[in-house]
Amino acid sequence: MKSISVRTVRRTEMIDITGRIQAAVQESRLQDGMCLVFVPHTTAAVTINENADPAVPGDILMGLQKLIPCDDPQYRHAEGNSDAHLKTSLVGSSEMVPVENGRLVLGTWQSLFFCEFDGPRTRKVLVKTFGCLP
Repeated sequence: MKSISVRTVRRTEMIDITGRIQAAVQESRLQDGMCLVFVPHTTAAVTINENADPAVPGDILMGLQKLIPCDDPQYRHAEGNSDAHLKTSLVGSSEMVPVENGRLVLGTWQSLFFCEFDGPRTRKVLVKTFGCLP
């Protein structure tokens, strides 16, 4: 298993980690199989979405903020980051991506995004590959 460090600079942001995940797949020498991308944090997530238009990650964060505002007075969690926990549960902590000929199999416009909901922080993403080696 490979651990990748991700440094965030804002409370909420989406960072394209596709290249780093692809590098981990190449390092593993996996040719055909699956790649598990897992975020071991309760206030950060991972998702696959469009990266062709840079407005899409911002729109996703804006939509999540409208659905789950950060300052709802009914939140009871003492740390003040209840919204981050809810957003993480909604988006999810893992993605499974097929690998073929040593490459992640993603759609034309798809990328893997690390989603920060309680930053800035230094986080980690775990990458585990399964399948056939050369």
